[in-house]
Amino acid sequence: LYTAPDSCEGRCGEPFSEEDECHCHPECGTEHNCCEDHERHCGPDGFSSSRDSITDQELLELSERLYELDHNKARPGDIAINPQHLAGPDETGDKRDRSPQPLYKYVNEELFSKPTYASFIKLLDNYQRATGTEEEVTAEELREQDHFLREVMRTELMQELFVFLQGKNRYSSEQEFLQDLKEMWFGLYSRGDGERDSSGFEHVFSGEVKKGKVSGFHNWIRFYLLEKQGLLNYFSHNFNGPWDTFPDVLGLQFSWDGFYKEVGSAFIGCSPEFEFGLYSLCFLARPGRACHLSLGGHRLSVQTYPWTKSSYGSGRRFI
Repeated sequence: LYTAPDSCEGRCGEPFSEEDECHCHPECGTEHNCCEDHERHCGPDGFSSSRDSITDQELLELSERLYELDHNKARPGDIAINPQHLAGPDETGDKRDRSPQPLYKYVNEELFSKPTYASFIKLLDNYQRATGTEEEVTAEELREQDHFLREVMRTELMQELFVFLQGKNRYSSEQEFLQDLKEMWFGLYSRGDGERDSSGFEHVFSGEVKKGKVSGFHNWIRFYLLEKQGLLNYFSHNFNGPWDTFPDVLGLQFSWDGFYKEVGSAFIGCSPEFEFGLYSLCFLARPGRACHLSLGGHRLSVQTYPWTKSSYGSGRRFI
């Protein structure tokens, strides 16, 4: 199920990439750079067949399909942003507010009544943002997690992703996929002193504060809601993607209650299921490595990180 960066499980026949710690392509034996378990998985009697590996080309094609299937994304008139100052490389770390106006001029909040948005927003207040503070998960919060997962799985986008992964023998049923998504994203692990204080969902979508800095926090809906409440101050942007419709990509600097985020990239205007699905795909296909995708004819990469200090199930990693 989980493709470890130092294993050939699910990677037999994968094309050579300099980013890989070790390799699983047919020539790795003669080049002496195979992963240790190459023979076990990719030998004549191996566990993993090359047809189950996810190729670079398949990632490009599938990401384009998911992009087309994002039926719940914002339409051009739904969001107006005001990016203001474009920060140079020497300006991103200096914590200066170079943009007097908020980033969001307008958001059509009717978007938030769509089932996947509404169930996503319910999850955002379930977390203590400081690492080292144990997360108390209530029965209500567990119900909210299940509700969100059910809603995203009702979308054509997530069904397309599931069918693809099932075809690659990663999951035998939708129930198994759903259960793994729940563990991978909502399972708790410790970033601090043994306290179960963090999860992939909290880090990526809600944001955390670690050692006085904002960590994670890559979601536009979360950003908009906090900016509207006056709890977040937009400083500048250092990157504006080439897309002229939503979702677009913005790299930005901001302060959250006095804690600074130096460079945080985020999709703007996508649905929750689009981000959730795309990041899950990259984590399953290219964990710990750059995952090269294509959206609307433009290339981009998503970098995921497996949490290596603890695992769930049979050695699977949290995102």
